[in-house]
Amino acid sequence: MQDNREQLRTRVLDPVDRVTEVIFGLLMAMTFTGTISVATANQEDERTMMIAALGCNLAWGLADAVMYLLRTVIERTRNRTLFAGLRGNADAQTGQALIADALPPRIAMAAGSEGLEVLRQRLVASPATPLHPFLGLDDFKGALGVFLLVVLSTFPLVVPFLLLEQTGLAVRLSNLVGLVVLFLAGWILARYAGAKPWQGGVAMAVVGAALIAAIIALGG
Repeated sequence: MQDNREQLRTRVLDPVDRVTEVIFGLLMAMTFTGTISVATANQEDERTMMIAALGCNLAWGLADAVMYLLRTVIERTRNRTLFAGLRGNADAQTGQALIADALPPRIAMAAGSEGLEVLRQRLVASPATPLHPFLGLDDFKGALGVFLLVVLSTFPLVVPFLLLEQTGLAVRLSNLVGLVVLFLAGWILARYAGAKPWQGGVAMAVVGAALIAAIIALGG
């Protein structure tokens, strides 16, 4: 049970999940802050924009949290099915095929039949504590974390509109903040993947800016 909980906490704190949720929320918010630069803006326009950006990210965060829970149930059910297949009447070759299907292709290929057989034997000999597909408290904590990451990513973009009276300057500063956050997100992801952080940061900022421009152009 303790190992199970530790595994769930690790998944919730996965750097890729956390950073990508921030990126999603940031891109959604930037589509709203970007549109205000092409209109005659006043205080009412800014207030409407901020409410719309927050409302959009609230809805997006809720949907993403529900998808997180759904993905958790699917992964847990798949793991339970794998354990049931290994502990059933499956022969060695069938068990190896089940494990290979659950692993990334390159890892399965590198392990070979001998490595897969070692894994199969250890899994069969492990204690019979199959993962249940039911959701627990830790799962809902993870979903809440996803929701908060998406929603809170809106606020750095709207702060310039709260502090500055000049709309044009607030828009430019807000876009700059968004690009900086995208750069930092790319830096973190590249570093986590073992690539060059500055290249990942630049690539994320460029790709993010292009996506925002495309979304705005398409009426998003």
